Amino acid sequence: MAADTSKPGAFDGQRPPAPELISQCVHCGFCLPACPTYALWGEEMDSPRGRIYLMKAASEDGARMTPEFVRHFDTCLGCMACMTACPSGVEYNKLIEATRAQIERNYPRPAGEKLHRRMLFALFTRPGRLRRLRWPLLAYQRTGLQALVRASGALRFLPKKWRDMEALLPHLGASETISEVTPAVGQRRRRVGLLLGCVQREFLPQLNAATVRVLAAEGCEVVAPAAQPCCGALMVHAGEEPPAMELARRMIGVFERAGVDTIVTNAAGCGSNVKEYGHLLRDDPACAERAKAFAAKCKDVSEVLTEMPARTKLRELRLAGKTAGIRVAFHDSCHLQHAQGVRLQPRALLARIPGVELIEIPEGAICCGSAGIYNLTQPEAAHSLGDRKAALISELNADVVATGNPGCMLQLQASLDRIGKKIRVMHTVELLDAAME
Repeated sequence: MAADTSKPGAFDGQRPPAPELISQCVHCGFCLPACPTYALWGEEMDSPRGRIYLMKAASEDGARMTPEFVRHFDTCLGCMACMTACPSGVEYNKLIEATRAQIERNYPRPAGEKLHRRMLFALFTRPGRLRRLRWPLLAYQRTGLQALVRASGALRFLPKKWRDMEALLPHLGASETISEVTPAVGQRRRRVGLLLGCVQREFLPQLNAATVRVLAAEGCEVVAPAAQPCCGALMVHAGEEPPAMELARRMIGVFERAGVDTIVTNAAGCGSNVKEYGHLLRDDPACAERAKAFAAKCKDVSEVLTEMPARTKLRELRLAGKTAGIRVAFHDSCHLQHAQGVRLQPRALLARIPGVELIEIPEGAICCGSAGIYNLTQPEAAHSLGDRKAALISELNADVVATGNPGCMLQLQASLDRIGKKIRVMHTVELLDAAME
């Protein structure tokens, strides 16, 4: 659909932020202490209610998109902590995504910034390209070149955004192949589809492998179609709506052919996105109902595992030279706790592991700074939030940090490394897999 540029305000007529959603905000201020950027800078226009005020102003006659206007929306993490805090039930997720789509259509970004964003989308949404990149990066780490480059200070000659990408690079282990169909152990209880993701498929393959093993051990036949594309989460959250919609259509078709009862996600950002496919494709007459049916099948892996009575006996973990009394600091991913409302399930799973002491991290509602590609497009704010979270974790005497999102894993590990804390960050399902007999 072509944009209607005849609108008198800054927004065109193609799915602008809905006035009825904007009017839900009563500007009470309950969102302020929950907002990471307001916590950092204390600026009203960098708070959810301030940004909603800007949306309303942009809808009015004579409004224009200025660099300052765009900056306030670019610095929003889209963490949705404001939705948890809001007593009026404002659907900020729909407002921020609609506004960002307007910005990408109607605001001419500087050439360098536009090129950087295009590079991120062209790489991180293409598993095939990530696979080809994996081998030179593996050589970079295995040969000792990474350690040499970091120790020599040579990275300072790279552009800052490239330095930030290098700092987030995980330790690349052996590649693990996921079968298209993994049979259930014992009697089959469910036939589930697994969303493989993009970055974790190639750079964190142990996460998908652990997810398959745990689900199979609990009686799930796991279908992981190799043909599945990126789910489009990074694009949706950044306002790149048309390519995200096309990826959603492809994803729906792949899993319709797979014939599964449930579609399992182990990445919170992906999970929150696929659960909103019905909203994303609401105007597509050929796909709207199919998108709703698909979204209704999507669940986080912690939801699926807590719905079924546990079959597998768990043993004490062996981590950090300890075999008992493992202190696990749990980090709530924003797109799990705020966007999906999933908080109790991962804690219940970790509590099943003998000898685990579960520790809550202070300021648990505040984002770690990952937020999709936020730590690559807004590195200074992301560093501040990451360092803040790492400092809080460092006081807990934790043996390991558990979380439910690969992006949080990379951000937290880089932040802890930056302050010199050798604490490993793992996915909740990896800890379950390690504890299975």
